Amino acid sequence: MEITERELNRATLSRQLLLGREPLGVDDAVRRVVALQAQHPASPYVALWNRIGGFDPADLDAAFAAQALVKATLMRITLHAVHADDHRALREAMQQTLYASRLGYRFAAAGLTPAHAHDLLPQLLEFTERTRTTDELKAWLERRLGPQQAAGAWWGLKAYAPLLHVATGGPWSFGHRSSFVAAPMGPPPTTRDAVPAAIQTLVLRFLAGFGPASVADIAQFSMVQRSLVRRALTALDGSVEQLAGPGGTVLFDVPGAPRPPADAPAPPRLLGMWDSILLAYADRSRIIPPAYRRLVIRVNGDVLPTLLVDGRVAGVWRAVDGGIEATAFADLQSAVWDGLAAEARSLGALLSARDPRAYSRYDHWWTKLPDGAARRLLPA
Repeated sequence: MEITERELNRATLSRQLLLGREPLGVDDAVRRVVALQAQHPASPYVALWNRIGGFDPADLDAAFAAQALVKATLMRITLHAVHADDHRALREAMQQTLYASRLGYRFAAAGLTPAHAHDLLPQLLEFTERTRTTDELKAWLERRLGPQQAAGAWWGLKAYAPLLHVATGGPWSFGHRSSFVAAPMGPPPTTRDAVPAAIQTLVLRFLAGFGPASVADIAQFSMVQRSLVRRALTALDGSVEQLAGPGGTVLFDVPGAPRPPADAPAPPRLLGMWDSILLAYADRSRIIPPAYRRLVIRVNGDVLPTLLVDGRVAGVWRAVDGGIEATAFADLQSAVWDGLAAEARSLGALLSARDPRAYSRYDHWWTKLPDGAARRLLPA
């Protein structure tokens, strides 16, 4: 079976709840979309505002406070919000990647080895059976290792150890000074061996939420080695199917997952920073026109808030005094601007009640946008 790039686009939008806002609770919505990027505290809120009909941010506050949804270092070694029931398998699937990345570099430069991590982890998890601040955890490490090694130890362990970020209040539940608690899963395995069952779970969850996708796409989403992804797909033979994608790329999918037709209407959306669909693929052309990729994904990895028009990135937006400033990289029809203006009014209501200038620390990127881009202030 063959599938076109536009059909891939519509499959992604459908599974990511972007063909139409759906009447779901926040828990069910996050299960559907698998994971929400959460480097910036506002982004999970903007993501769900884009996806849920009648989204109430207080529902997300409550889910984070009750840890029905949890925030932790997971795929791509970045912060994600996931359903609590998904956390353990996703965390175990990332074990080898976290071992290799977080117990090397600064951890190793501090004179520490994986054996130190093995010795420290049970004590660290016991200490974090109740909520601890970053300062408390650094002080705890200093008492055991001394100040010279503690900084490198914390750099590695705060992501390698199975710790959850604790909601501390503020407009987006999590502030810039983090607090942590141990995840209810115990220490991670002490070897670099992958956990095949967990990687299979990750692959199936990714395909359900983002498929059809290639081996490279699955590896990009997770930062799990391609060889491990291939092994998982082989083990899942019968539970996944193959398709021929654009250019003959071999794609995988879960049988029966939605694949809307290429002409399914896709309403305009204002995606937040680091929205998952902008980062989930090695080949991002199904969502981001290649000519625009460097404009929205900056050299340091910042991914700007984007305009989604007919299912693909068409520009960027930022909150300013008086509304939402939208910058389109090409001419848009007046009906599209009308649709974006309606979205801006709704988004403005969310931001004004929480943080009217969300993402303002990234405004410096707007000076680097191309001359001649169409820029409008959409009143909120």
